[in-house]
Amino acid sequence: MFAEDDFLPLSGIQHFAFCRRQWALIHIENVWEENGRTAEGRLLHENAHDAYRPESRGEVVISRAVPVFSRTLGLNGECDVVEFRRDPNGVPLARREGLWTIFPVEYKRGSPKEDPCDALQLTAQAICLEEMFCCPVPAGALFYFETKRRQRIDITDELRDTVRAYAAEMHGYAKRAYLPKPKRTKGCGMCSLKDECLPKLERLPSAGSYNEENLGGTTA
Repeated sequence: MFAEDDFLPLSGIQHFAFCRRQWALIHIENVWEENGRTAEGRLLHENAHDAYRPESRGEVVISRAVPVFSRTLGLNGECDVVEFRRDPNGVPLARREGLWTIFPVEYKRGSPKEDPCDALQLTAQAICLEEMFCCPVPAGALFYFETKRRQRIDITDELRDTVRAYAAEMHGYAKRAYLPKPKRTKGCGMCSLKDECLPKLERLPSAGSYNEENLGGTTA
């Protein structure tokens, strides 16, 4: 179990799954640069969190910007949306009659991705909700603004195990203040931190390319 002072941001799961060095730069080195992608994502999340009061739609109560935490993972953060659905197999809620099941919804810019980064963040939210409400959260959804559609995500044992492993590794890095060495991947071009991340020497031209460009290919 982790103490509250040792909690790490839940949103870091997505960063860590995408790139451990990116996660360390943001959450250990406090480095952040915004680009068009991150700005768009931030504005979309702000709009999703615009209404903080619960909203009832028939047998569903919708809560936005729901604070969540997990002492076993040592993570805390917010769920964009949590839907509480009336169900006889659910759990009681404060100031609500009946029984309810819990369904988290995470908002994302763009369209569904092949990698599991978004699903892992949703899984971390589900684990937090399970601990807080003492009930199973077997599924949730990712809503992508580009497609305007939800993608249902089953919270599988594989996803849960990966989240637990990543959370443990994140805490290990944080305790050691460890910054992984840079490693170029196909995702580097989309990263807002690429200019801060990659060593400047990697961006310098080689002697051969310098000669070719500036000396017409001549050598001393």
